[in-house]
Amino acid sequence: MKNLTEHLSQYAAYHRDRRNIATHFVGIPMIVLAVVTLLARPIFAELGGLPITPATLVFVGAMAFYLRLDLGLGLTMLVTMTAATWGGHQLAQHSTELWLGGGIGLFVVGWIIQFIGHWFEGKKPAFVDDLIGLLVGPLFVVTEVVFALGLRAPLREEIERRVGPTLIRDARPAPSV
Repeated sequence: MKNLTEHLSQYAAYHRDRRNIATHFVGIPMIVLAVVTLLARPIFAELGGLPITPATLVFVGAMAFYLRLDLGLGLTMLVTMTAATWGGHQLAQHSTELWLGGGIGLFVVGWIIQFIGHWFEGKKPAFVDDLIGLLVGPLFVVTEVVFALGLRAPLREEIERRVGPTLIRDARPAPSV
């Protein structure tokens, strides 16, 4: 199995345009919340007052993946994914119309934002070539926040050594003269 640097470098190779990265700060949280919301029904059981749903099972699997890759980032993902899971379960407690409308709406709008970002990038989303990119995406966003805070510089430097720095480039073809 790939290590943290390998996963983030592979994902980052599809995300070097800062405008694309910026869209991920909006689109990925929307998609995560949508998936959790849509998977928050049915409730299979309760354990200590916590609902056991398909979302709960996905959460446990995702957390095992993140914590295995890196304890510090895994714990950060634990906080963010716990908040998303809680929010999704809250939304799922409402009427079927609100639950489905909210979940599907967040999912569709989140992906539209993602595809706009990839239009800027001029590249397809990473998950097209490797489905694990669907799990790495939220970690990528959290890691970008960590980098913006000036933390984990050696990791950022190694990723940039492998795939280059971020920049703003024009993904659209130049007009012909």
